[in-house]
Amino acid sequence: MQELILASSSPYRRELLERLKVPFSTASPAIDETPFQGEAPQETALRLAQEKARKIGSSHENALIIGSDQVAVFDGTQIGKPLTFENALGQLKMMRGKTVVFHSALCLFNTRTKHIQSNIVPYAVTFRSYSDEQIVRYLEMEEPYHCAGSAKTEGLGIALIERMQGADPNALIGLPLIALIDMLKNEGIEVI
Repeated sequence: MQELILASSSPYRRELLERLKVPFSTASPAIDETPFQGEAPQETALRLAQEKARKIGSSHENALIIGSDQVAVFDGTQIGKPLTFENALGQLKMMRGKTVVFHSALCLFNTRTKHIQSNIVPYAVTFRSYSDEQIVRYLEMEEPYHCAGSAKTEGLGIALIERMQGADPNALIGLPLIALIDMLKNEGIEVI
């Protein structure tokens, strides 16, 4: 049986994949995630998901490698992980009452056959019209500095959200499980 490897160091993606109850390991691909000049957000997400899978796949002859990446878009501009309190504060102020679209790209690379399956799953999040004080309280409580959009919807960040729309809520957290189940089935792996 082929080894299943998640090409990610994200604890969120690991936790999502654990839900499928299939044995897997993880490996950090450590690639440059800088968007190319003029590259559309969906193209960035897809390119990075594929690069992650190929990088880890280059050292495995008989494995299925899962690559995933997410790009958030607000008013036509990519927004990244804030990394600091100040950046998160700015992002949440800018996005209040507005919608952000998260493009989660997924790639499954079969290193034995060189077959690659890819998909992009969009998810739209509309933020509430919260106050500056609520933003500060939230940031102090959850510190979501490594989350694009500065809010963990799987945690207290859900209080900042007015509405979410998309085909797979797991995509918002970073790994589109519904699409992954189909890809795994195409490679002969039935989750149930």
